Amino acid sequence: MTNDTTHTLINTFTPKGESVEKLLKLQLEEIATMREKAGEIGWLGNEVYRVTDGSQLVIVTRVDFHSELSRLSSGCKSTAWAKVKTDKIDASVLAKLHASGFLPEVWMPDEEAERLRRVVAERVQLVSQMTRLKNRIHSVLHANLIPPFSGSLFSKRGRAWLEALPVAEDQQRVILRHASELDRLGHDLKQIDEDLAQAALQEPRVKQLMTITGVNMIVALSVLAAVGDIGRFSSPEKLVSYFGLNPRVRQSGDKPAYHGRITKQGRSHARAMLVEAAWSVSRTPGPLRAFFQRIKEKRGNQVAAVATARKLTVVIWHMLSKGEEYIWSRPALLDWKLRKLELAAGYPSKRGGRTKGSAADYSLKSVRDREREAVGHAEEVYRRFVTKWKQRSPMANPVSHQ
Repeated sequence: MTNDTTHTLINTFTPKGESVEKLLKLQLEEIATMREKAGEIGWLGNEVYRVTDGSQLVIVTRVDFHSELSRLSSGCKSTAWAKVKTDKIDASVLAKLHASGFLPEVWMPDEEAERLRRVVAERVQLVSQMTRLKNRIHSVLHANLIPPFSGSLFSKRGRAWLEALPVAEDQQRVILRHASELDRLGHDLKQIDEDLAQAALQEPRVKQLMTITGVNMIVALSVLAAVGDIGRFSSPEKLVSYFGLNPRVRQSGDKPAYHGRITKQGRSHARAMLVEAAWSVSRTPGPLRAFFQRIKEKRGNQVAAVATARKLTVVIWHMLSKGEEYIWSRPALLDWKLRKLELAAGYPSKRGGRTKGSAADYSLKSVRDREREAVGHAEEVYRRFVTKWKQRSPMANPVSHQ
């Protein structure tokens, strides 16, 4: 065990003969890499070599070393996070917990889930870099008192407008350098989206989540990569807590409980995607927009977005647990979203063909209006329900004491 302040995992696995043999046949450089990852684990090889009868080992390693153990051992499970303080205290605590059977197992994602998490995180970083570059270009234009461009500034037409700006040579050089970097990052983003789209088409749960109006491919994949097996969560509240969307609670003695801001624990990328989806559903008809508006009237936009993200998480738990689609799905919109997904994955375009696909229906205004009218009716039903609920609330009609 190390005596620094890095996080550790307690890995428990049962080695078998072939697993031990694979571990002992590792090259010296791989052993050195593993030691660098796991800290002071020089005893690992000897201990594994000694235990060959199928008995259980408890190994304390850093988080990124778990993948090596999972790959080499026949079965490997990890327990919850623990901060290392001193070897003496930690050894005593771990021994007592292990003897009492209080080392809860933590679910570890498989290789595909880990890959999706990495790709989604890479995409988030890429989009963040592109946003910073766009803001820098806007700051140069603002500093030179140049009026806004009428249209998309970063389209081909906007690029030609940027190149023709009457600004100083050094300022023009900065703008073009940032624009060139945006082109490069945009190409990388297209490749990442193609990779994600191909993975999404192989996962039926992506289509299931995309039946929610504000959920696109990125949101669905982020949630699924973070969740893995929905059976791990016995209630929607546990999934909400996993995403860090539950409020902090402080309560002691007879004092009332204090509910603060959200905990922001768990998978930050998935939480950010859910909040982004909440903003999207707030602009489209449906019960979720009515929910957003109800919270907005009392607490403002930001709180309403987080509350709607929490509501979305509850809806997602029920959908995945029961294998159902969103009840207020819009079929034509869903077909259009799925067609965009196929095009992003590199599927050939059917433009100009004799027969139109189902996604073409969404281009008809009458179809869009009919779908919006149906979900708009559901939104109005929700509003009426909330109004009656408020009227029946004891706070709405307080009892007067004579």
